[in-house]
Amino acid sequence: MGEILVRTTLSVIKADVGSLVGHHVVHPEQIACAEKSLSEAKETGLIYDYRVTNCGDDLQLIMTHRKGEENPEIHRLAWETFKKATEVSKQLGLYAAGQDLLSEAFSGNLKGMGPGYAEIEFEERPSEPVIVFMADKTEPGAFNLPLYKIFADPFSTAGLVIDPNMHEGFKFQILDVIEDNVYELKTPEESYDLLALIGTTGRYIIKRILRKADNLVAAVVSVTRLSLIAGRYVGKDDPVAIVRAQHGLPAVGEVLEPFSFPHLVAGWMRGSHYGPLMPVPQKYARCTRFDGPPRIIAFGFQIKDSKLIGPSDLFDDPAFDMTRMKAQEIADYMRRHGPFMPERLGPEEMEYTTLPKVLEKLKVKK
Repeated sequence: MGEILVRTTLSVIKADVGSLVGHHVVHPEQIACAEKSLSEAKETGLIYDYRVTNCGDDLQLIMTHRKGEENPEIHRLAWETFKKATEVSKQLGLYAAGQDLLSEAFSGNLKGMGPGYAEIEFEERPSEPVIVFMADKTEPGAFNLPLYKIFADPFSTAGLVIDPNMHEGFKFQILDVIEDNVYELKTPEESYDLLALIGTTGRYIIKRILRKADNLVAAVVSVTRLSLIAGRYVGKDDPVAIVRAQHGLPAVGEVLEPFSFPHLVAGWMRGSHYGPLMPVPQKYARCTRFDGPPRIIAFGFQIKDSKLIGPSDLFDDPAFDMTRMKAQEIADYMRRHGPFMPERLGPEEMEYTTLPKVLEKLKVKK
């Protein structure tokens, strides 16, 4: 008899439900609260495995189960876990308790409710390496550049040239968060069309990437834009992403390579400034300088029979020290602009910050 293929769902769901001393880090008691909630869910069989961590002030729930994507039970579990952690925040007097919870009651799905999530259902390969990326002080479009380089740039990913399983390229599903349209573009033949969209990171966001040869799902990104949901600034989106690796997909080193360039992303300080995306080990995911600079962590797992093996803290490596130094240099340069563009975001993005209240006040004085 052949090997039984296991169909696993990996769900990464995050929310800012309160932070210790401003917006910089999750409190250990919030972590413990979430651990207890997910441990109970594992005991009942709702989920197979889990890890709880944080990237800056965002509580991160990493879960495996066999219920598929957008499952109401899994989303309810995450919602109730965040609500419990919010109560801990209120008891401790933490800052911005429950900030990302934009509704009072769960409605069957987390879409539009505030928490961000990336989910991927797949048949487990004999060896299933995945990387979970978690970012703080930025927006989902921050993944556009690195994901393009991972899955479409042969100068970054050599496998696009020399691996026959990748040579045909990939399909990129792009979400227009303003018009709510989805585009699907193929690489390499539609690379220029793809770049024409994803260079506008605040509007066109890479949502999902599939291997063109067989539609195998290779990567997914959370696409929640909190300001567009709430109609006002309620904190940055702080996205998460899942990338599968090896065996006809980019190697782990090829997946990590684009993050050696600390590209500029939106979301630093009050969601109103550009800053360099700094890859850091989890212990350094504490945004303090001008509430930043923006950070990203990468947890590597093997998944076997829906169990999580790991994580390996992939940016905890001196190979990224030069990147971190460059990010600090860029952060210093950008900060010297003060309230002037290009350090501050353009007017279309500032519409969703607290600036319009200041401008309204000036209209009254005129």
